[in-house]
Amino acid sequence: MLNLIGRAVTGLAALAAIVLIVSACASEIPQAGGTRTASPFANLGNDLSYADAKSLPLKEAAVDPDNLHEAYFAGGCFWGIDAYFSLVPGVADTTAGYANGTTEQPSYEQVSGGTTGFAETVRVRYDPDAVSLQTLVEHYFGLVDPLSVNRQGNDAGSQYRTGIYYVDDADLPSLEEAMGREEEQVGQPLAVELAPLSSFYEAEDYHQDYLDKNPTGYCHVDFSGLRAFAEGDDSLNPAAYEKPDDAALRSQLTGEQYDVTQNDATERPYSDPRADEWEPGLYVDVATGEPLFSSADQFHSGTGWPSFSKPIDPTVIVKREDDSYGMSRTEISSRVGSSHLGHVFDDGPAENGGLRYCINGASLRFIPLADMDAEGYGDLKPLVEKAG
Repeated sequence: MLNLIGRAVTGLAALAAIVLIVSACASEIPQAGGTRTASPFANLGNDLSYADAKSLPLKEAAVDPDNLHEAYFAGGCFWGIDAYFSLVPGVADTTAGYANGTTEQPSYEQVSGGTTGFAETVRVRYDPDAVSLQTLVEHYFGLVDPLSVNRQGNDAGSQYRTGIYYVDDADLPSLEEAMGREEEQVGQPLAVELAPLSSFYEAEDYHQDYLDKNPTGYCHVDFSGLRAFAEGDDSLNPAAYEKPDDAALRSQLTGEQYDVTQNDATERPYSDPRADEWEPGLYVDVATGEPLFSSADQFHSGTGWPSFSKPIDPTVIVKREDDSYGMSRTEISSRVGSSHLGHVFDDGPAENGGLRYCINGASLRFIPLADMDAEGYGDLKPLVEKAG
């Protein structure tokens, strides 16, 4: 489960303890038909549907039609990307189309052949005074696997590559900064193109607003990120949290909490009382207070670490590949604080999505359901109470 870098160990007994900790958490829970291996970005898709997203109480944002800017996002099949950005407050309109190819007026059939150089792309026209380009890019990265080459969801081919294309050179510095942050978070070079827009052709009418016309149509996009724009969901807004400086962290955290969250250390199994028992409540990042997990998604894994089937929202965690200790695992950390949390495995309860988020209790602070209002998390109580 957890990366033990930064924990100094001496003596054969201590070394054996390390091996025990790593192997215990890295071991997979047996499943019918064998075990499965986790992969980065395994939570992409279907946590919140488009129909559910449209029912969210999204905040209103006034859009000035004389102040519209453009951004172009390629992220696999354009149906879901188009639908997602169409709901973002501050976006005036979206258009599905084909970008940066080599022919004129391409048809869907030609683009699907993979020989035109075009990528399925969505033009997003937005008012930067209502929603920033940075926000749009952050949400874009929540919709795609940025390490996948020419593949998103079930679609493969160069027309399904990922890319961000710009028409205003003034946007380039902020886009490069956003790309750099994402690359730092995932720990690998991105497979996302960043280039000026050389051409864009609108797709055929039947591709426009496709999911509105075909509610059961294919979509690889998870719409959970739109909860950040919902009225009353201020607790999921990353702007509400800030990582303290190192001196403050050392002051407010215990030695183990600091070592786990900042140095990727591992607590001993069963050292946290909530590894196998809990009460209704919310788990937040011990360093920043950002909400991460609900007791409603917690389950008995028998590993000795608190285990969850999913985070409270996919956008609050960051995944990266971890090849330490001769194992191939997926490490997870918190979004705002970059606190090391643990690892995610693909051997959780099948009825709850099949994932197991194996978490250090030292990286979490628990807030009982009865205290959530007083601590400012009252808007998230429905996500805890759903357990009954």
